[in-house]
Amino acid sequence: MKAYTDFVFDIDGTLLDTERTGVLSLMQTIRELTDREVSYEEAYRFFGVPSARASASLGVADKERFAAVWEEHFQELMYLVAPFPGVEEVLDALKEKGVRTGLVTSRSRFEVDYDPHLAKLLPRFDALVCAEDSVRHKPDPDPMLAYFAKTGAEAATTLFIGDTMHDYQCGHAAGCDFALADWKKRGMQGIAADYCFSDEAGLRSLMRFSRRCFSLP
Repeated sequence: MKAYTDFVFDIDGTLLDTERTGVLSLMQTIRELTDREVSYEEAYRFFGVPSARASASLGVADKERFAAVWEEHFQELMYLVAPFPGVEEVLDALKEKGVRTGLVTSRSRFEVDYDPHLAKLLPRFDALVCAEDSVRHKPDPDPMLAYFAKTGAEAATTLFIGDTMHDYQCGHAAGCDFALADWKKRGMQGIAADYCFSDEAGLRSLMRFSRRCFSLP
């Protein structure tokens, strides 16, 4: 049976239910900066994508303003955010087993540090990779490679847990197995994940593949 020393998580849509906050705030940003109306599903394509890449895809040249406006609207809608069920308990159980845990996110470090919903979760992680930590971002493998460089982890014993095709492509290109967090029950969406879960029991079931890591920092 496969055993993993490292459980690495995406944040948005994986640990925290930020979908409505992220998508609705992006719809407001597009409306404000381009006078365009986009549907929820159109905006969802950019959920979990770095703001610079989203602004380029949407034809907004001023990526700094785009990021600032999106963050402003995101903060206005933070009241919609909540952790997915069982997340804190599973993270605690992994730590008790001596499994190394990490975060690999497209968020900036500012967006991570000033998120009150992450404040309780961050101490449970051994390593954090943000947008500033790699030149290229998801779906490229660079963020996961940055995690390996920080921790000394190996791809063969690392499980990456995310909720989008970009997460899968990042982990797969870096040589990791991938677990799809399908909390919204969208199905596999063409993602060739090694595992898939859509509820708390499914998340907990991944722990049977965990193995103690003897090189915790």
